[in-house]
Formats: sequence, C-alpha cells, structure tokens
Amino acid sequence: MPSFSDKTEALCRRVEGNNTWRQKQCFNLIPSESSPSLLVRMCEISDPAGRYAEHRSMKGEEVYFYQGIDFIRDVEIEAQRELAAYFGCTDLELRPVSGQMANEVVFKGVVKYINRSKPAGTASRRMRLVMNNDLGLGGHLSAQPMGALYNWIEEDPATGKENVVNFPVRKDNPYEADLEALAALLETHKPELIVFGKSMFITREPVRFVADIVRSWPVRPILMFDMAHVLGLYGAFQEPFAEGADIVTGSTHKTFFGPQRGVVAGAIAKGSPLRPLWIDIRSRAFPGSTSNHHLGTLLGLLMASYEMNAFKADYQAAVRRNAKSLAKSLAAHGVPVEGDPAKDYTETHQVLARVKAFGPGMDIARRLEDNNIVVNYQALPDDATFLDSSGIRIGVQEMTRFGMTEPDFDRLAGYMADCIIRNRPVKDEVAAFRRGFLEMRYCLPMEQALPLAARVFASAVPEPGFAARFAENLAGLA
Repeated sequence: MPSFSDKTEALCRRVEGNNTWRQKQCFNLIPSESSPSLLVRMCEISDPAGRYAEHRSMKGEEVYFYQGIDFIRDVEIEAQRELAAYFGCTDLELRPVSGQMANEVVFKGVVKYINRSKPAGTASRRMRLVMNNDLGLGGHLSAQPMGALYNWIEEDPATGKENVVNFPVRKDNPYEADLEALAALLETHKPELIVFGKSMFITREPVRFVADIVRSWPVRPILMFDMAHVLGLYGAFQEPFAEGADIVTGSTHKTFFGPQRGVVAGAIAKGSPLRPLWIDIRSRAFPGSTSNHHLGTLLGLLMASYEMNAFKADYQAAVRRNAKSLAKSLAAHGVPVEGDPAKDYTETHQVLARVKAFGPGMDIARRLEDNNIVVNYQALPDDATFLDSSGIRIGVQEMTRFGMTEPDFDRLAGYMADCIIRNRPVKDEVAAFRRGFLEMRYCLPMEQALPLAARVFASAVPEPGFAARFAENLAGLA
C-alpha cells in the first residue's frame, strides 16, 4: 500500500505532466475553456481562497456576517465597478460561482418577481411560458427544463411537458433565427421570459428584433441573454443592453479572461416597473443559491477585469479574425465547415466542422487529442443525439491569447485536416509548433508580472524562509 508521501509525490508528478502537456505541447481549442494569466492564478490561491464573506441587503444597507472581510468586500465592490464599465450597465451580481448558477439565480428571481403582486393567501406560481434556443440546435443546457430552468416553469397538464417554445430557425441556415416565424410565435405565445444565447454559437441573436416587437405590449417579457460563451466578446460581437436586453448572464472563463465563476449583469432603470426584479435576483444569489462565494476566484475575477478592460478591443478583434481565418482554412483544406460562407462561417470565437464523412465526431475528437489538438465533439442540428455527433466544435480564444495569428491558424488547419481526413499522425509536428506559442498576451508582460506573482505567492505561505527555499527550487528546475 503506497504511503501518504508516495501518493502525494505521485499525484504531484501527474499534475506536472498534465500541466506540461496542456500548456506547452498541445493546442487548446475547446470553446468553453481558457487559461488564466499568471496574476489571475496567483489571486486564486491567495488567502481569500479559504475565507467567507456572506452578505445581504437588510434595511437599506449591506450587512456582512463574518469579520476580517474589509479587503474582500472592497474587492467585490471594485470588481462590480470594473464589470459595470465593461458592460456599460448599472448593476452587477458577482456571487454565482458558475454560469449555470447565474442562470438559475435569474430564474428564481423572475419567479419571485412575478409573485410579488399575488393576492395574500394564494399559492405562488411558476413562469407560465419561456422562449429559448432548442438544445439540439445549439441551446445551452443551463437554459433548458432539464438544466437550470428545472422547477421554475409550469407544465402543460395535457402533455406533462414544460411550457417552453423554441426560437424558430431558418430552413436554409439552422444557426440563424427565422424572424418572420419568430414574430408570429411571440404574438401567439406571449412568453414571460425570453432567453437568448447558445453553446453552439456562430451567429448573432435577434435581441433588437424581439425587443422592438414586445416593447408595446402591456406587460412585456423579461429579455435575458446568456452570454456564457461570448462574454469576452461583449460589444464586438453583440451589445445586448444597447439592443434591449434587461439581464445578461455568463461564465467568466470562456472568452472572458477570468477564473471559473459566473456573473449576472442588469440594465434595469431605477424607475422601471421591472426594477424590483433586480432586488429579487440579488436575494436569490444570497441566501438563495450561495453561501461562501469562492473568494479566491472573486479576487482573480477583479484582476481579469483589469486585463479585459485594458486589452478588450485588440483581443476581441483578434479572436474574431482568427476564428474566420481558421474556418476558411479548414474549408480550403477539405474539412466541411458549418455556417454562412458569406460571413466567413462564424461571427464569434467558434468554428463548427462537419466531420462525419471521416468518422464519428467522438472518434475524430479523440484522434485529434491523440495528436495534441484538443477540441470537443458536437451534435449538429440534423443529428439525433449528442452520442451520434457529426461535428466538432472549435474555439480560438485561448490560442489567440497565446499569440497565434491568421497564418498560424492556417498552418494548424493543415495539421487538423491531415489528421481528420487522412488519419496522418501529426503529434510531434504539432508539439513542436506549439512551442512557438508559450507567452500569454493581453495581460501584464511576464517581466513585470513575475516579480509581483512571486511576492504574492511568498506572502501566502507563513512559514519562515519559504520564499528563499522556493526560489532555490525554481532555480534548480531552470
């Protein structure tokens, strides 16, 4: 039986091996992932990672239930300011620790809001009807009845199914909404909540179109945009608040630069009849869905927000250029690409390739992984199930941050085509190519970041002499 020391050393060596592979040898192309910067990581493991700072609004002031929280309280307030500037909005709720939790917080808040005026003594009700994107057409699980919407929507007594109606899509392009059919569905069903956003996401959502239709309704629906995948492209891809959305949710770790957690942003004016909704959302964040809200990653989110606000324009433009370049290059190399060629196949960070002619999507994704190219298999709109996926889903955001440009993605597309179409082993060539992209961009340069990171790391360990011994070990590794 291995000893505690043996198991510890073995695990650390496995962690080291995985770090080396993911950070130095392979191309990470999963659309829902990204490596945080060195300083964001240092924030994540700093002292707040083990602390609590529960708080809620009571009688007009914010009340905290733990001591020693002055630092992290100020961090949360500052992060709200940074993100309010990023979104151009008024309200931020940062306590959800994932995008799915952020959505659930909103759904709970909406249910609380619609029951505010119910007569005393009557039972609360759920949302009568919600409009969202079909799961099979790219809709995100967190906005589905089987996901975060579970228990917050009424059922049809005749069928036992939840009252959800999906955005209709064009027959000639299932990635775009059919606007004429959408207008008719809105008038027929009068949803109480409309949820925009997808996980298979290459085109714009019809936010302004819907907002213009429902604006004149006596009681209009709440418009929510789940930007989990495109949060880091806010403004360059779409600007939902300017288009009429009330609420934006998202994950802070896909195209955004942050650690893994969630955010709810609001643009509901103080005098609006909808204003109480924001109060209900905050109450569902705490005590509704969170206790400790992962203060280490909250601190990391502030650092990531500095980075995003500093480099937003250049980063967003590079991501969208690179995605279009990769899509066109894959098509030129013989890999069929989904989407509209007139728009270079994509308007986001994602590229969707149809690989069924060369093998099941699951098998192709594994083949690419074995050759140091990490993507995920994806069910396309005409697939029966996710397990019978015809496609792969690719994201350029992480490798853009490591310095890849359009010619680099063209070269990578060649390796991918060789692997997908011809099953040619390219593992060693890919690993050698990756060695040219090891320095992260759109953050503080390493020569400035490293001394700061070293000081933060040393301060987090109280043991006397730690900093010097750690430096010696690093010197030995170098």
